[in-house]
Amino acid sequence: MGEKKKGFFSKLVSGLTKTRDNIVSGIDSIFSGFSNIDDDFYEELEEILIMADLGINTTTAIIEDLRAKVKENKIKEPKECKELLISSIKDQMKVGETAYEFEDKKSIVLLIGVNGVGKTTSVGKLAGQLKDMNKKVMVAAADTFRAAAIEQLTEWANRARVDIIAQQEGSDPAAVIYDAVTAAKARNVDVLICDTAGRLHNKKNLMEELKKIDRVIDREYKDAYRETLVVVDGTTGQNALAQAKQFSEIADVTGIILTKLDGTAKGGIAIAIQSELGIPVKYIGIGESIDDLQKFDADDFVNALFKTNEGDDVTI
Repeated sequence: MGEKKKGFFSKLVSGLTKTRDNIVSGIDSIFSGFSNIDDDFYEELEEILIMADLGINTTTAIIEDLRAKVKENKIKEPKECKELLISSIKDQMKVGETAYEFEDKKSIVLLIGVNGVGKTTSVGKLAGQLKDMNKKVMVAAADTFRAAAIEQLTEWANRARVDIIAQQEGSDPAAVIYDAVTAAKARNVDVLICDTAGRLHNKKNLMEELKKIDRVIDREYKDAYRETLVVVDGTTGQNALAQAKQFSEIADVTGIILTKLDGTAKGGIAIAIQSELGIPVKYIGIGESIDDLQKFDADDFVNALFKTNEGDDVTI
């Protein structure tokens, strides 16, 4: 584990404290409270996972997987079940090998999500990280609905030392994207990251806006690799899942960015989103600094949640 990764892992461990208290203490009491593995044992376990924002479908899948593993390994002791449960949860969350292909191609990354979830900040952090990987990065301020979003993104662009394309508040987002695409091609940019408006309550307008942006990209930069990430706030639990689902109905979503995982007891939502929507969580955010948005690693997440393996040397 590199220093940076190790630093993030310990942040993850402390960021998931409330979630851990919510899930793991309950699970541990089941493991120690039951002397054999029976239906009551599974029912109690199921209840805790559902309460921890894993959602019904995900929980059912995890429990079924666990039952099969227990049978296959002829396990009798609840305590011996814990490792199997951990691996069942990890199995629900694998991101897949091709999740970050956009990094190595000429690509356009759209970030969508409602206001207040950390969308603009995520654009800035992602830009900074790609810049650190020696990529030529540009950001586009296509959330023209909110003056603060343009100012905020300009600040992030300066901090990350990347070019920004912006117009004034109230201008047509598709026109901003048009300018950005034209500039990205002219300047031979590797990754163009676009901040877009987030007004889910006005779904029809948002759909039209995203369609228009799509048309511009298809027409002007057909060869670009497309990545569309929905940003959701981890503190909102099931609501984050509902938002991700709604956005996936109006756009071709390729991944999720889950922010504000520190300080929430609802971190189990990371497991639910992946499983319920079939869309991978690609990044998680656990703090304010530029390094606090990291690629999602199912093993690290679950190890940090249960404080196992790499987590053993982490003190909180």
